Amino acid sequence: MTELTPAAPVLITGGAKRIGLALAESLLQQNIPVIVSYRHPYPALDSLTEKGACCIQADFSDNAGILAFAEKVKANTSKLRGIIHNASAWVAESPDTAPQDTMAMMLQIHVYTPYLLNLELEACLRGQGTAGADIIHITDFVVEKGSKKHIAYSASKAALDNMTLSFARKLAPEVKVNSIAPALILFNPDDDAEYREHALNKSLMKIEPGEGEIVSLVDYILRSNYVTGKTHCVDGGRRLR
Repeated sequence: MTELTPAAPVLITGGAKRIGLALAESLLQQNIPVIVSYRHPYPALDSLTEKGACCIQADFSDNAGILAFAEKVKANTSKLRGIIHNASAWVAESPDTAPQDTMAMMLQIHVYTPYLLNLELEACLRGQGTAGADIIHITDFVVEKGSKKHIAYSASKAALDNMTLSFARKLAPEVKVNSIAPALILFNPDDDAEYREHALNKSLMKIEPGEGEIVSLVDYILRSNYVTGKTHCVDGGRRLR
């Protein structure tokens, strides 16, 4: 395992709330520079900026927005210690939205965004020695089982999981590429007691683990010299239920 060095920043997409915010704050506490993308203003952005984060507004709803964001990142830094693809949207099939529009939306954020950013920022990741940089895709436990209510979401996350294998092969040995596939990590404030009990009972551990589980795993991946092309499941034993 290696010590993390603050030579180059870590880019976190969707880094202004929940897991992305926890990751940004953890890295900043370790004196590791952070670049955070956000689509809409969030209260945490002021705090992140005060702590030294570079917060860049981004619109990943079309490819032009993705490419424009990549140019902003390259204008800010010539090197990246890592990219954590955390930006996501959890959208179910709905009679109010045409199926093709739901699928297009899910592919845009979960497939086109990481795919294009990985390619556009490849030069920023390379040139730092063996295992000198990382890409981490945040996927989902649902990839293993599918979902009758979130078909497009599940399919797009499965594509992202598969891209981990391809980019790991393409970028080795300079860049390690891994996925993290969480199940329940953190409830939303408006989740009622019935939903919470049902969700907790899906796993063997029956707890809401909190963002710290993902923060610790990311820290391990970044420090590793050897782990690449791996999907790391954080599901509390849910696959065994």
